[in-house]
Amino acid sequence: MRRTFLFGCFLIGMVLLESCVPQKKYHEVNIRNAEMMRSLRNTEEMLDSTRRELASLQESNENLQEQLEAERQENSELAGRLESAMSTSSSVRQELTEKEQRLSEQQQRLDLLQNLLDEQRAVMENLKTTIDKALVQYRSDELQINEQDGKLYVSLQDKLLFSSGSATVNREGREALGKLAVVLNNSPDIQIMVEGHTDNVPIRGSFEDNWELSTARATAIVRILTGTYDVAPERVIAAGRSFYEPKAPNESQEGRAKNRRTEIILTPRLNELFQLLR
Repeated sequence: MRRTFLFGCFLIGMVLLESCVPQKKYHEVNIRNAEMMRSLRNTEEMLDSTRRELASLQESNENLQEQLEAERQENSELAGRLESAMSTSSSVRQELTEKEQRLSEQQQRLDLLQNLLDEQRAVMENLKTTIDKALVQYRSDELQINEQDGKLYVSLQDKLLFSSGSATVNREGREALGKLAVVLNNSPDIQIMVEGHTDNVPIRGSFEDNWELSTARATAIVRILTGTYDVAPERVIAAGRSFYEPKAPNESQEGRAKNRRTEIILTPRLNELFQLLR
């Protein structure tokens, strides 16, 4: 519409000029008008170009705004993930610290347990040495001392202690028990179990069977240790195993002789160890 208006004004001006001005002036006016028209067209073209550039800039700005919003959203998500990761990392660090503390406590318990085991082992080794010295006069076919599974086994053959089929301890047996009792009374932390063993030959006489004989023999030894030699009764247990735990096959006379025995089993007190293992 603006262009049409300008063009109309231009025509009116031309008509007026033709009627009012000389030919030379008219020609000059035409030239100026032509220049003005070119300038107008250039201006309109520049205006159109500027509008297109403006529209392009607006479109770019909108795109940039969208990108900015997307980046803000992404940054927000990254911030959330970072916060979550930091929280997880803090939780993991705390868990690791707790595990390290538990491991440290367990290691301390293990060290203490190992120290106690070493102490108990030293006690048992010293006890074995002392008993060996106390009972050195007895032959190997009468008495043996062995260490097994942290326990000390003093094995006395029946010929050192009893007559055949009897539960009465003889004089030599009492002397051997007296020498052993001295060591036991000097080691108050040692628990004592007395186990009677027989061969598999059925018993005849005062006892119903081999089990009763083995139990009676163990009880007789316990009474001598506690009644004659003052070993604390609460430390001692009597048990009969009959022929159910042989040391050798019962098919030979030699094997049966090894099986007819009384074992005095010495065990260190393990209260502290049991408390650590709870």
